[in-house]
Amino acid sequence: MNDRDLQYLAAQLNLNPAKVKTVHTLFAEGATVPFVARYRKEMTGGMDEVALMKLRDGFEALDKLHKRRESMLGSLEERELLTPALKQQLEATYDLNELEDIYLPYKPKRKTRATAAREKGLEPLARFLMAQRDGFIDLKKFVDPAKGVNDTEEAMSGALDICAEEISENSDTRRELRDIFLRRAIFCAKVVKNKAESEGAAVFRDYFDYAEPLHRVPSHRALAVMRGHEQGFLTIQLRPEKEDALRLLERRVVRNRSFQYAHRLNAAIEDSYARLLMPSLENEALNRLRAEAGEKAIAVFAANLNKLLMEAPFGQKRLIAVDPGFRTGCKTVALDENGKLLEHTVIFPENLPTATAAVQKLIDKHRPEAIAVGNGTAGRETEAFFHNAGFTLPVISVNESGASIYSAGESARREFPDLDLTVRGAVSIGRRLQDPLSELIKIDPKSIGVGQYQHDVDQDALKKSLDDVVVNCVNQVGVELNSAGLELLTYVSGLSSKLAENIVEYRNRNGSFKSRAELAKVKGLGPKTFEQCAGFLRIRGAANPLDSSAIHPERYELVEQIAAHEQCAVTELKNRKVDPKKYVSDTVGLPTIQDILNELARPGRDPRPEFKTFSFADGVHTLDDLKPGMKLPGIVTNVTAFGAFVDIGVHQDGLIHISKLADHFIKDPHEVLSVHDRLTVTVLDVDRPRKRISLSLID
Repeated sequence: MNDRDLQYLAAQLNLNPAKVKTVHTLFAEGATVPFVARYRKEMTGGMDEVALMKLRDGFEALDKLHKRRESMLGSLEERELLTPALKQQLEATYDLNELEDIYLPYKPKRKTRATAAREKGLEPLARFLMAQRDGFIDLKKFVDPAKGVNDTEEAMSGALDICAEEISENSDTRRELRDIFLRRAIFCAKVVKNKAESEGAAVFRDYFDYAEPLHRVPSHRALAVMRGHEQGFLTIQLRPEKEDALRLLERRVVRNRSFQYAHRLNAAIEDSYARLLMPSLENEALNRLRAEAGEKAIAVFAANLNKLLMEAPFGQKRLIAVDPGFRTGCKTVALDENGKLLEHTVIFPENLPTATAAVQKLIDKHRPEAIAVGNGTAGRETEAFFHNAGFTLPVISVNESGASIYSAGESARREFPDLDLTVRGAVSIGRRLQDPLSELIKIDPKSIGVGQYQHDVDQDALKKSLDDVVVNCVNQVGVELNSAGLELLTYVSGLSSKLAENIVEYRNRNGSFKSRAELAKVKGLGPKTFEQCAGFLRIRGAANPLDSSAIHPERYELVEQIAAHEQCAVTELKNRKVDPKKYVSDTVGLPTIQDILNELARPGRDPRPEFKTFSFADGVHTLDDLKPGMKLPGIVTNVTAFGAFVDIGVHQDGLIHISKLADHFIKDPHEVLSVHDRLTVTVLDVDRPRKRISLSLID
């Protein structure tokens, strides 16, 4: 990637070109986004993860553009079509659509009507028509039955096919017409004939006769319409008014209105638009709309996932965890402070004395500090049992979305090969309360239930975005080296799944790590990997207190120098008022010094909020318990572009439409709330047949 590329990207993202070049070099050397964001602030000017990910994606997009351009140049050179002017034109653009437009006239084609006409010798006639010079041309000389041209009308028709293709392949024309599609296109949908009453069609009833200007179409509506089209219920169009497009083409093509064949040229223009330009640009516009809507949907999903992963942990405390069930009973487990399974049993709350005795036995034996209950089927009833049984422990409802996916997954099978799925689920519910991040990363994010149209977006882009969220969350919190599981270690900066396996294997064979330096003994973990991962791995109770902090080993010597200068032990620095400017040097800047001092003040601090208990309203368990006007506590389970879903404890989430989130206009629900927010909502309406609950945040 040359300096011109880096300057272009810097201008696009409004960043310093020199810093962009530095970041590119760091990434090329194998640095990760979390490492650069945390430990190379001076080099980047303090870019955060968001800016760094945009740069990384920008580098990848430019690489893709360059590969496509090189492919075009190679093809043109091989076919001896590459001129200096054409090469300069191709190398000047950074727009992939424009690049394709420039290459289009030279692109190897399957046989078209225009290529057939050229084979019949009609190119000179097409040149005459496009030149639009007054004068006479003898059409009869183009008649040649041996070539398939039987009369002058066939000659003219073939020449117009050539004209139509040339009009459609003009890069300036395509650029201007693309702009009209962008500014004036109307997105339309209609129900497919005889499909209005088909099974599944009712979901798309709002779009049976729908039209909206492209620039006003929200992402969720675009994806809904496209889903209806893909399922065969809707036809869709995305194009401007035909007259607007034709006026543009006539202005660009027709230069001599007195030309004797002007009316025939107008026919070529209409044909070019209807047969070639409109289908191509409409498909391009639809792809662009899908991509932009998908990007917004992915951004919503990523924001929700980030909030969920960074949810407050209950902490390293012993628990009883319960996976509720009516018919087969409630699978109940006791977990130690590290989430280790101590004991499991099954209770049937309807048999109150027996169930109470079984739980009390677990409490007496394992001394838990809370009871975690999954919020699925029978969750509220199970909570009521624990409240009514007289136990003094807090009872905490835990969102169990995705727990069944975990229970049947490889991670759970590997850890608990002999346990029933529901027992594994109870363990997951308890661990999710202790540390949401450590447990949720074991589950495919798409199974957690905080997405919007997640199956309709680019799956590779979705996976990349969600992986970025998980990586950033894991490294922001930090990972306890001696207790982290394989899945969690895999997301640590610089570690691959194989290296994570090697760390676990080393730990199993040699016991707990005593220091970060011991990581060098792990098979395959070289100096570069150590540099990337060491600062994000913590060792609680290590001989060197810095090993339990977010301070990178490369700065240990500096910390010791600061302590020596301040005439105290490293552990006492947190009680000293140290001037960070005193320790700035040519190699270490103020941001790094400040980070070190902040970490020393609160070593190993967790950036997540403190845990707060939550309870649903007593006496409200089903839809039948709801009445308009009721004010109820709830937890936000999902935030979409059109509103937020809230669990109010009746086994069916209610919806707060975006119009009911605030008493003023808001463009994005994330302006007001996010996943797992606790709030008080007002019930507006209950549609029991369709199991729909309308809620409001507005009093």
